[in-house]
Amino acid sequence: MITQLDGASLTIEVLSKIVNDPSHHVALSADARQRVIRSRETVESWIAEERVVYGLTTGFGEFANVFIPSEKTAELQENLIISHSAGMGDLLPRDIVRAMMVLRVNALAKGLSGIRVSTLETLIAMINADLCPDIPGQGSVGSSGDLAPLSHLALALIGRGEIGGRPSADVLREHGIEPVRLAAKEGLALINGTQMMCAYGALSVQRIRNLLAVADIAGALSLDALRGTDHAFDERLHLARPHPGQLTSARNLRTLIAGSAIRESHRLGDTKVQDAYSLRCMPQVHGASRDAVDYAATVIEREMNSATDNPLVFADDDIAIEGGNFHGQPLALVLDFLAIAAAELANISERRTERMTNAALGGLPRFLTPNGGLHSGMMIAQYTAASMVSENKVLAHPASVDSIPTSANQEDHNSMGSIAGRKLWPIVANVERVLAIELLCAAQAVGLLRPLTSSEPLERVVACIREYVPFAENDRVLYHDMNAVYNLVVSGAIVDACGIIAVHQ
Repeated sequence: MITQLDGASLTIEVLSKIVNDPSHHVALSADARQRVIRSRETVESWIAEERVVYGLTTGFGEFANVFIPSEKTAELQENLIISHSAGMGDLLPRDIVRAMMVLRVNALAKGLSGIRVSTLETLIAMINADLCPDIPGQGSVGSSGDLAPLSHLALALIGRGEIGGRPSADVLREHGIEPVRLAAKEGLALINGTQMMCAYGALSVQRIRNLLAVADIAGALSLDALRGTDHAFDERLHLARPHPGQLTSARNLRTLIAGSAIRESHRLGDTKVQDAYSLRCMPQVHGASRDAVDYAATVIEREMNSATDNPLVFADDDIAIEGGNFHGQPLALVLDFLAIAAAELANISERRTERMTNAALGGLPRFLTPNGGLHSGMMIAQYTAASMVSENKVLAHPASVDSIPTSANQEDHNSMGSIAGRKLWPIVANVERVLAIELLCAAQAVGLLRPLTSSEPLERVVACIREYVPFAENDRVLYHDMNAVYNLVVSGAIVDACGIIAVHQ
């Protein structure tokens, strides 16, 4: 499959498909190609007339007042890439790098950056050959774009970086790709952008959307195992406070519980008047996270289809305009928001796990083992969930409230959006694991209520888990069980097994 990149219509869903499938190729749309050519022709006319344009015939940042003669403009661009390839730390995940490459092509496809089509085609060839540069994760302050990470990407493009620990020039040539010799403006066009933080945001949104559905499924199964009521999900209640995410989660929970024999078994004569918040308030909590993710997705998709370098070339007006579209503040704020929204799914999930494993709260056998004392059951599974929830509380501290000046105080306010993105990634992974633990415990708890059964969709979820994790009569290594359910969560198998609820609202 080939996706045409036009700088205007790329979505999070399509980006995720490209990232996850190396056979999914990309190409420039015909209209984008013409815009890129027109932009480049304008840049070359400015070079010929030795017009003073920032980053084209001047130095960068604090050196903007140094004029660069036309015969030195190509050297200027290569020096820019070499000097700015100053990242440190662990390499970025391969998924993030591949997303960065696609996003950079899409931004340049707007035809406002002055890059050559041939340079863009080389970057596209790298994507289609699934060649992902080695990019250190640390070094961006999230303004002037993700300069250091994108420089390492460009360094591989020009044959001076590494791909898979090997010299990029060798790897490129093995795939029939000739390293680029940069021309005027091209280095700046390649590295002034928000694509690292945008990649983290886009791919995190896709993962969290899956988790929103999983949270409703896990919560419904826990509610049933704890013999809770579905009254709190009544549509009339939620129409009185009609937040879209709340309405969606309430509808999901009603659908998931419908037809449960466990629910019917205690509909009459139950002495409980109300369930705990972690059960009763699932629509409000899960729903608020849904709304946060939808808002973040809107901002991120807008950014995915934006021109974020500097200066921008407006060929029709024969002008370059210097500005700050590279500043990562719009992304930094929503990445922090995503981190908080995701972390809350784990916070409430762990409380439900606690209720199931605590006999005083849930009325189930202690730690969900039929042979307590000699066996400890799910005791330490709850510890593990609690550990990751606490870790998320540290990671969810907003990065965007910080700033530190750079470039001799020329760049005196920075967004720290890249740090927000890098913190978000492990938060999402922790949420995936915490929800997996809840599902493991809820399936065990429902098993302790046999011969009563849950609803048809929830029983399909239990059956999916039971393919890999048998009911625990006695203790065994929980690590293997938890990881088996985690794999079902991240693969989408839990949502697929359920088959009836909304992932999107």
